Amino acid sequence: MSDTKADERSEVDLTAEIVSAYVSNNSVPAAELPALLASVHGMLKGLASCTSWASAEEVEKPTPAQIRKSVTPDALISFIDGKPYKALKRHLTRHGLDPYSYRQRYGLPNDYPMVAAAYAAQRSELAKATGLGRGGARDADEDQSHSAGTRPEAAE
Repeated sequence: MSDTKADERSEVDLTAEIVSAYVSNNSVPAAELPALLASVHGMLKGLASCTSWASAEEVEKPTPAQIRKSVTPDALISFIDGKPYKALKRHLTRHGLDPYSYRQRYGLPNDYPMVAAAYAAQRSELAKATGLGRGGARDADEDQSHSAGTRPEAAE
């Protein structure tokens, strides 16, 4: 029984220290202090019982309908912050994820796109217009056109 009272006392002391340090560096209206104290105390109690760690690890998995709605022609809606992105890779990196771990975390299928369809098509057209991706065929065509008309004679 005395252990729980000591734990409760240390949680209260820690709460007071944390809130006083926060309030000394940030302006907090007096009306919000009770809520701040309760929030910090609740978080400390959760940490002590380790229940908040388990809930922090578990992320709500989207439904199949939410997954379908997150893929639009012009953007992909992130399950992290709900904002639209043309490409998710940089956004995921900013949050410490890669495409594989993002798909695993939110239960997405392996073929879930990381780039919006319209953006991918736009980049593809740009690449085709600049001649990217035709390296071997283009070089062979140029060699044939140059060598067909003027072939150097072998020295005898």
